[in-house]
Amino acid sequence: MSFSVVTHTGKYWLSEHPLIVNFRWSSTQSWGSTWSFLFCAIAIYIAAAAAIHILLSLLLRRDRRVPLGPIPAVHSLAVSMISAVIFVGILLSAAAEIRETRWFWKRTKTATAFQWLLCFPLGTRPSGRVFFWSYIFYLSRFLHLLRTFFIILKYRRLNFFTLLNQSILLFMSFLWLEFSQSFQVLAILLTTLLYSVVYGYRFWIAIGLPSACFPFVVNCQVVLLGCNLLCHFAVLLLHFFKGGCNGIGAWGFNSVLNAVILLLVLRFYVKSMHLRKRKTTDCTMSSSEEREGCSSSRHLRSDSDMKHKQQ
Repeated sequence: MSFSVVTHTGKYWLSEHPLIVNFRWSSTQSWGSTWSFLFCAIAIYIAAAAAIHILLSLLLRRDRRVPLGPIPAVHSLAVSMISAVIFVGILLSAAAEIRETRWFWKRTKTATAFQWLLCFPLGTRPSGRVFFWSYIFYLSRFLHLLRTFFIILKYRRLNFFTLLNQSILLFMSFLWLEFSQSFQVLAILLTTLLYSVVYGYRFWIAIGLPSACFPFVVNCQVVLLGCNLLCHFAVLLLHFFKGGCNGIGAWGFNSVLNAVILLLVLRFYVKSMHLRKRKTTDCTMSSSEEREGCSSSRHLRSDSDMKHKQQ
């Protein structure tokens, strides 16, 4: 099978299939597309995580962990592969949408493809290729929730940041579809690219291969949030100077949620770097003390040898 045939087949299944082209976000046609479902899912997620954590605290000792075997590794591999598929799918779909709707941009103030990625024209409906992959991304967020339970079972730890972060990301991905929010295509591209790398790295560690010598995952999250922050400023400028962006109300609310996540991640990053620096300092001090102890012992041995020779 030639490379061109493989490329054509991949483009068909990822951007030209009728299920993708004719997709429409609707409360009657799309699973999980109602507000009641969203709030119930988040409430059940938080309640289940808290209940499992409390139950384990009552039944097991604090240092007793629940063995999970290869389940976390399989989960990381699955999330990495799904994220890579979403990245390629929405990239091909965005290219197809830009090619087919460029003629319509003359009626709006959209001038370039990058501007379209940041700012949807007013009146954009949640239908078509890119919104299909946005919907798949929304569904994949439920797979991410499982990692919280792995942390509770394996490390016996329930982190408020994890619960808040996962809930916010699920809520944000729902808003993208519900209000045809601008910037979501670029946000999904950046996020799925990061997830494919980060969860691939977690799979790498889970199967026993060596880890990085620096906080790899936290650094990737900081880079992603920094890129999102720059893109949010660009959306704001386009909205005021290019005639408006679709779903700007939901974008404003998402900006507040992104700011909360950014503050929490930066706090965790500074804390982890401080602990890492303190551990390095402690190791340096202990090694220097060991060297001083060894040198003093050598001096004592040499003094005793000299006295013995003199006698």
